[in-house]
Amino acid sequence: MRFCNLTSVFAISATCLAGAPALSQQVLDVGVASNVNTFDPARTKIGEEYIIDFLVYSGLTEIDGQGGVFPDLAEDWSASEDQTVWTFTLREGVTFHDGSAFEPEDVKATFERIMDEAVGSTIRVNFSIVDEITIDDPRTVTFHLSQPYSGFPELLGDRQARIVPRDKVDMLASEPIGTGPFKFVSYTPGDNIALEKFDSYYKQGQPQLDEVNLRIMPESAAKISAIETGELDLIWSVPMEAVEGLGENEDVRIDSIATSTWDGLIMNASEPPFDDPRVRKAVLMSLDKQALVEFALFGNGTPTHSMIPPTHPYFNDEIAISGPDVEGARALLAEAGYEDGFDITLYLPVGRPTRERLGVAAQQYLAEIGINAELQRVPWDQFIKEIEGKAAFFADGFYSRPTIDASIYPWFHSEGSWNTQLWHYSNEEIDSVLDAARAATSEEERTQLYKEFQALANETPAGAIAYVQDHMNAVRTEVDGFSSSAMLWLDLREVSISE
Repeated sequence: MRFCNLTSVFAISATCLAGAPALSQQVLDVGVASNVNTFDPARTKIGEEYIIDFLVYSGLTEIDGQGGVFPDLAEDWSASEDQTVWTFTLREGVTFHDGSAFEPEDVKATFERIMDEAVGSTIRVNFSIVDEITIDDPRTVTFHLSQPYSGFPELLGDRQARIVPRDKVDMLASEPIGTGPFKFVSYTPGDNIALEKFDSYYKQGQPQLDEVNLRIMPESAAKISAIETGELDLIWSVPMEAVEGLGENEDVRIDSIATSTWDGLIMNASEPPFDDPRVRKAVLMSLDKQALVEFALFGNGTPTHSMIPPTHPYFNDEIAISGPDVEGARALLAEAGYEDGFDITLYLPVGRPTRERLGVAAQQYLAEIGINAELQRVPWDQFIKEIEGKAAFFADGFYSRPTIDASIYPWFHSEGSWNTQLWHYSNEEIDSVLDAARAATSEEERTQLYKEFQALANETPAGAIAYVQDHMNAVRTEVDGFSSSAMLWLDLREVSISE
């Protein structure tokens, strides 16, 4: 123990104070690839926005992306025997970052807003089964569903299902306010998003970090150099082409986990030539999915039929992984009136390297069946605004969802929110199967229905889903307590930095 000499019992010398050890701040610098378009969780669509969803906001439940669901703002829940009425008991003593109390009215307002078509939330379709939300008392909220849904608590832990203060929704796009572990400080596009510890976070002892800086660095080489020199502490979703080299650096470790995140070729079925299902099937048949895993992911993934990964019990292993079947694909194109093939522009998002490589490889496979695909690279921000959901043909991809229903229904049901924004696909048989899977009350029934879905989707594809990929983060060895998430969360609540 160090003592200071006092000149009097009332005065402490400046020298003594200067000699006292300073408190060190725990500051984590994280490299991310792009700017964000909104901080409003209901409207978020890209990975960097999802990071904010998890760090700044909380959900009623928390999910791990592998079937686990845990309490968050709801500390308990129960369902009626027919699984159509779900009651959630809310945690007491929780406050928003502005000091206002978290109340059941915030829950009701949050989900009614998500369900409002005018808001345009991509998870609105997940809550189309909600007939009514009632507040039973100051700690209890009940969701009344139009049909049984055994996985309903998982939906409440999804990225956009973050609870927001009911009287602050108009400001969330630029000034996020949640109940999560970190508070928003500032955003400088092209530079960084600054967050600071929320001292009143309801989980005792969390977070351990004082500040988090999300450094916006589109160039992979710049991020790699920065983590090797210690300028960055962590790279979220590290570029796969850099994994092998970083693995040789003793100051950096690669943290990896399998996911149901996927990349694919999106074909707009409302426009020729993709309005003909034979053309879409021909594109799918032209691809060598295993080779695409090696080329686009450097082997860090698995070929699949749909968003359902081969490791899941619902995966239909009776369907062979497709292609390439050049002769069969050419025959289908000829049947559709494209015996000599056709020219098409294939748009690729700059800053999403797996999708860029997917497009480069696909161009070669498509040439084998007579489709001349001209590649056009588009900056990511522009891609989201001008290409996604508007162009006829582009490479895109989406992250793991909390349930198989949430992974498939929005993309393949004719009324699905992502379907109506991407490939405009309609198949009455698939609609019927997906509706039945939502209402199924047994795992056996759901398994059979989802296997039937995969067979139908493979026969008359909406697009060409190539693979599911691993999620990998590069982490400096002095960063403690970090684990990658199958949902691609950036969970920093238990992270600290060693001296």
